[in-house]
Amino acid sequence: MGFCRIWASVVLLALAAACATSPTGRRQVMLVSPDVAIAESAIAYVDTVRELEEDSKLLDDAVLAGRVAEVTGRVIAEAVALYPHTAAWQWSVALIDDLESVNAWCMAGGRMAVYSGLFERLALTDDEFAQIIGHEASHAIANHTAERMSIVLLTQLGLSVIRADAEEDNPSALSVAGLAAKLAIELPNSRSAESEADRMGMELAARAGYDPEAAVSVWRKMEALSESRPPQFLSSHPSPADRRAQLAALVEEMRPLAPTAPPEPHPIEIVN
Repeated sequence: MGFCRIWASVVLLALAAACATSPTGRRQVMLVSPDVAIAESAIAYVDTVRELEEDSKLLDDAVLAGRVAEVTGRVIAEAVALYPHTAAWQWSVALIDDLESVNAWCMAGGRMAVYSGLFERLALTDDEFAQIIGHEASHAIANHTAERMSIVLLTQLGLSVIRADAEEDNPSALSVAGLAAKLAIELPNSRSAESEADRMGMELAARAGYDPEAAVSVWRKMEALSESRPPQFLSSHPSPADRRAQLAALVEEMRPLAPTAPPEPHPIEIVN
């Protein structure tokens, strides 16, 4: 037990030294720095794009590429204006040819992807797509990747305690440790992080000139789609009905943010 107490002290000291604050004022545990998260995400993105190319899963659609670049560029222009450090990020969007996947994501550092099924099965308007891309970009801006990586690191510290205390002839303790590691690695964004990305993304889209009401309509479409088969996008998100109600309460707050003229789109690399 002495070893456990020592490791517990180490973890508590790490937590005390690694507290951070998100753009909305939420307290975060940040054992992994945003710079490390961006560097690791860059490697993962290159590997992902290479696999997509090898499998011929990148979508060569000039019309969709132009649309994605325009909407994303306007939203990211506002992100850069509000968070100047993101101007140096490698903002890009991979177009993935997968009509069955209703999904989108953004890694640390602004590397994103959207799936063709997102447009095909939801019949997205530009206003609705702006809400989705704003939400995903906000995960990166709020350092949610680094936050999840930190949770994994803390889990690994806990596993060290379990392994140290487990007897060599007690495989059950080690199997529980392995399960805990797997769950931590696959951990989605927390509900608080999702709500944070909702608010931030809605603001970015509104400032870019997109209708905040679209945040409600896109989740209404998600809700309808989930009645038959939940889209992949919902696997790490709260229920569409709850999300829709929360967003509806923000619409009037966001309307005054609309610009007199749309911003000039920030350059976005389209990977297709």
